Amino acid sequence: MKITLERNHLLKSLAHVHRVVERRNTYPILANVLIKAADGALDLRATDLDIEITESVPAMVGTPGTTTIPAHTLYEIVRKLADGAEVRLETEGAEQMLLTSGRSRFHLACLSPDSFPDLKSGSFTHSFSMPAASLRELIERTQFAISNEETRYYLNGIYFHALEVDGAPVLRAVATDGHRMARAEAPAPSGAEGMPGIIVPKKTVGEVQKLLDGAGDGEVSVEVSDTKIRFTLGSVVLLSKLIEGTFPDYERVTPKNNDKLMLVDRGAFATAVDRVSTIASDRGGKAVKLSLREGQLELSVTNPDHGTASEELAVEFEPEGFEIGFNAKYLLDIIAQIRTEGAIFLFNDAGSPTLVKEEGEARALYVLMPMRV
Repeated sequence: MKITLERNHLLKSLAHVHRVVERRNTYPILANVLIKAADGALDLRATDLDIEITESVPAMVGTPGTTTIPAHTLYEIVRKLADGAEVRLETEGAEQMLLTSGRSRFHLACLSPDSFPDLKSGSFTHSFSMPAASLRELIERTQFAISNEETRYYLNGIYFHALEVDGAPVLRAVATDGHRMARAEAPAPSGAEGMPGIIVPKKTVGEVQKLLDGAGDGEVSVEVSDTKIRFTLGSVVLLSKLIEGTFPDYERVTPKNNDKLMLVDRGAFATAVDRVSTIASDRGGKAVKLSLREGQLELSVTNPDHGTASEELAVEFEPEGFEIGFNAKYLLDIIAQIRTEGAIFLFNDAGSPTLVKEEGEARALYVLMPMRV
């Protein structure tokens, strides 16, 4: 193999593929990136056996060939080369590659590409394209609620499914960790109808989000089967296994009869919660109490070791006095997702889930379990 290419092009592609590679691997080949030079392009592929990402970058190919080299080492070398530099890659036998750029020379150990795993995609039952911005919003509005609890592995991702809402087809994303739930939806693209409910793993969600951040106003192609999902954005293809399991019936825990409505300024509320929670204790679950009476909200925290804190806000609230407690961090995570100036809270009683949403026709809603305070 002998190729020449521009450093910035190679760095951009390596930035995408090397993130999939785990720092510690039982199998040495999984620490490497597969590189294949042919037909005026260099193809790079990396996998952790659950996710596989492939990208092509233009290159001057003198001699075609295929090999694998340490992914993180290659990325760090290219990252530290001069901006706009020319990079030459040349294999020296089967076990070594020479990387040269300007006066810099690196000899890198290679492993045979024959043992590099291939995450077979199989056939996909549903395929569709949608604006990258729409998929990015679905992820951003729900990702924070993904559970990290390994025993309930079916909560370790975002649940996507297609359904009809008021006669209109929508694509809905849901995530929950048992303490809070986030639900967001977008118009269902053509081809998504009848798509099976799938759970996309947290790591895959994170990688897709990073790719979408650089996609601008482009389109993303999505292909789905019962066991895998494939995303294509320009020259980048990300293939991932899905979480096998049944996502809980989230509709059952979504409040339907919460009739105590509070409308509060989102920014003022977030700032007040952040301030009073400064003295909250981890032992007490970072609990903050909301005490409501007509037109006024008092936020308070009591910490036996450090004292108390309270702050009052003007709100729209008409029912008689009401008190409820929440984990301050969970409360701040949810309020950060509200895009309108006002945030609407719908309460039932101090022991029941609270519904949080934006003003107007909101495409997202959030459910938060209360705490005893």
